[in-house]
Amino acid sequence: MHRFLGGVIYGSMKISNRATKLLFTILAPALLSMSAFGQEHPQHDDHHGEATEQHVDDHANHDDHADHHGEADQEFDAVDMIMHHIQDAHEWHLVDIPQEDGTSKPVSIPLPVILYYNGQLDVFMSSAFHHGHSPVTKGDVTYIMDHGNIYVANAQGELEYDEEHHALNDKPLDLSITKNVAAMFLSILLLVWIFGSTAKNYKKTHVPRGMAKFMEPLVLFVRDDIARPNIEGDKYKRYLPFLLTIFFFIWINNLLGLIPVLAPNVTGNIAFTFVLAAFTLLIILFSGNKAYWGHILLPPVPWWLYIIMVPVEIIGIFTKPFALMIRLFANITAGHILILSLVSLIFIFKTAWMSLMSVPFMIFMFTLELLVAALQAYIFTLLAALFIGMAVEEHHGHGEEDVI
Repeated sequence: MHRFLGGVIYGSMKISNRATKLLFTILAPALLSMSAFGQEHPQHDDHHGEATEQHVDDHANHDDHADHHGEADQEFDAVDMIMHHIQDAHEWHLVDIPQEDGTSKPVSIPLPVILYYNGQLDVFMSSAFHHGHSPVTKGDVTYIMDHGNIYVANAQGELEYDEEHHALNDKPLDLSITKNVAAMFLSILLLVWIFGSTAKNYKKTHVPRGMAKFMEPLVLFVRDDIARPNIEGDKYKRYLPFLLTIFFFIWINNLLGLIPVLAPNVTGNIAFTFVLAAFTLLIILFSGNKAYWGHILLPPVPWWLYIIMVPVEIIGIFTKPFALMIRLFANITAGHILILSLVSLIFIFKTAWMSLMSVPFMIFMFTLELLVAALQAYIFTLLAALFIGMAVEEHHGHGEEDVI
């Protein structure tokens, strides 16, 4: 463990030097774009009708709220900005470019939208929604995007809402390539390139060079410090590919989430961590031996306690992967929210002097998140190996004395 922490801290410091330079390079336009976001009247996903109606409503709101200070006095909604950046989306938003009229022009990468409704499959690019301000009609179906969700419009081409302003319209089956899915594809390509380069090196020589020189100690660490100590005997070899996959997959996605401007929040998505935890649970269930299931169904306690202990043991099967899911999701999401909150202070207090406090703290948190990115991958992999090891461990009975 100490070797891993030392290597991670040293590597994080080297990475943070470059990341800090990159962060300062991108910081100025990013802050300007956020300032414009705070001044912008139309939000990306806030629409409740046709594009023309939204345009008219925006101008009406402007006329009602404008004063001698102009649009610059509109309150900055930090919560809306933060939620907008950490949630998944049908487009990969990059930056907002300030315009002369005080609004901003969003720059984003459109992604494929794949919808299935009433036997009709529709495929188009997310740019057709114009950042959520325009409906899209395909055949007899009109789709409207509202707060990142896609609904089917009613006969009047509108959305219906309840008293709490929740849309009541039907939802199509959404199979779209969202920002998080695109980021996962990117991380998969990086993994293929990294391990492909490493394997190519070892085909030529056993002396690690280039990427192999960086990867060898990490692979050996997962094998010698995670898999072997927690999975009995040579059984670890069966599960090592899975442990290596989740370690590097989580780590790379954590690092991608720290890249300014791009910043996909993949590991901060509960659906992503749920799938990883579900795979871990399936491996535990199908790998469990006779001793494992015997301990759960016939725990080593007096028989009259079975009515309490058996349900507790069964619940324990699911609480382990549940803890994996929540831990990764909560830690990564909290890091993103904290960094964005520090930036938001500049616009909440409406003074550039606040940057003297918030920017250094943000740089510090950004550097700390580089360490957290590796630690969360390590903790998830370690606990997964521990739970698998408990399921495949052979029973070393010592007689009935253990029960007493």
